[in-house]
Amino acid sequence: MIHYNNSSEQTRNTFLRAFYDLELSKTLRQCGIRKSKGIPVIEVFRFLVLLVFQGKNLYRFLDSDRGDTTYSKNTMYRMLNVSTYNWRRFLLTLSNKVITSMNQLTRPERVNVLVLDDTIIPRNRSKNVELLARVHDHTSNRYKKGFTMLTLGWSDGYSFIPTDFAMLSSSKKSNRYQEVSDSIDKRTCGYKRRVESMQKKSDVAVQLIKNTLNQGIQASYVLMDTWFTHEPLFKSCLEEGIDVIGMVKQMKQTYTYQGKNFDLKDLRTMLPKCRNSNIIGSVLVTTKNGIPVKLVYVKNRNKKHDWLVILSTDCSLSNEEIVRIYGNRWSIEVFFKSTKSLMKLGNEFQGRSYDMMISHTTIVMTRYIMTEWLRREEKDQKTFGELFFRFSDDIQDMDLITALQNLMSLVAEVANGIATDTTDIVKCQLQQWINQQASFIKALFTDFCWES
Repeated sequence: MIHYNNSSEQTRNTFLRAFYDLELSKTLRQCGIRKSKGIPVIEVFRFLVLLVFQGKNLYRFLDSDRGDTTYSKNTMYRMLNVSTYNWRRFLLTLSNKVITSMNQLTRPERVNVLVLDDTIIPRNRSKNVELLARVHDHTSNRYKKGFTMLTLGWSDGYSFIPTDFAMLSSSKKSNRYQEVSDSIDKRTCGYKRRVESMQKKSDVAVQLIKNTLNQGIQASYVLMDTWFTHEPLFKSCLEEGIDVIGMVKQMKQTYTYQGKNFDLKDLRTMLPKCRNSNIIGSVLVTTKNGIPVKLVYVKNRNKKHDWLVILSTDCSLSNEEIVRIYGNRWSIEVFFKSTKSLMKLGNEFQGRSYDMMISHTTIVMTRYIMTEWLRREEKDQKTFGELFFRFSDDIQDMDLITALQNLMSLVAEVANGIATDTTDIVKCQLQQWINQQASFIKALFTDFCWES
């Protein structure tokens, strides 16, 4: 057979250049991820990052002809199970490097946001996984066996970069199938993350925001869905110096308007009728503890007499700008879908230790960050040189119409159920994300199955 350079070889060469440009070897050493002897840790880490692009899992790859030139399975599993490695610091440092490079390609006044959301990592067939728990999926309103991955990411309207995450078990001991292993040293990073996994989700969410802001990552707003948009949480965000934009669920909470308390339904009746716009109107109110907020009412095109409410702690923003900025929250849904369907989040390694869950998730997020970095380098012409940097327009941001279309799909959350249209919109957004990738990466994702 005539030897030729296939797409896998091109993928490897391109990613090796990205490893060098982002100085991942140096970052690993700074975060305490090193080995005293044997194969260098950067080589093992590089192999694990590129594994998903080979079209095989670890077992099949080692069993193939190419497996003769790689390392043993035990070498990689030992690295994934070390509890002293500071994977959180590594992910924050890497994301900060990429975000800093992207900020140089956009105007200073461009709105950057942090996006907070969670997803379920199911482990239905597992029994002895450390801290395995019975967790509640608030989208399907069902309990599942596995973990809740709480994720915080940064977005500028075009690229999404995950900055930090927490793999949550359950705060209730009765819902946990397994407890913390007795062999874990309580001084290690791994033990601290185990303690974190048993805390309340809202408390962990505030800590993720603090970690990201303390790393030096700049953002103007935190975007949340209906589960996170409640007064104690966005009050903690305001104390950290960052505003909140989130969708509000129609419950029994009341707001003070002109000296009287009203719920969302009563405030809706006070707004003037609007027939030709998707945005019904807005009202300035204060919460129970006196925090001034702006409530923007948006029409639901799927139900004639239904509406959605978006809350903003920045009352100076216009109604259209609040809706447009909140539309950037959809990028984290594309992130969840792509990492589960394309990058094997949660099902690549079947280890039983909690450390492997953390290290594997960090590796998957590293894949996504590097893919976004390569996509930005190919699509943003200002990366080609100073001439393009001076004369090219900013890369396109999400417009108001797209934000409204995505917003309509979130009606399912208000109705306590998931509609089939929501999945179709996520798939459409993900397909658009794939089409924007570099040509050699696009070729790897020609045939793939959707993760449910």
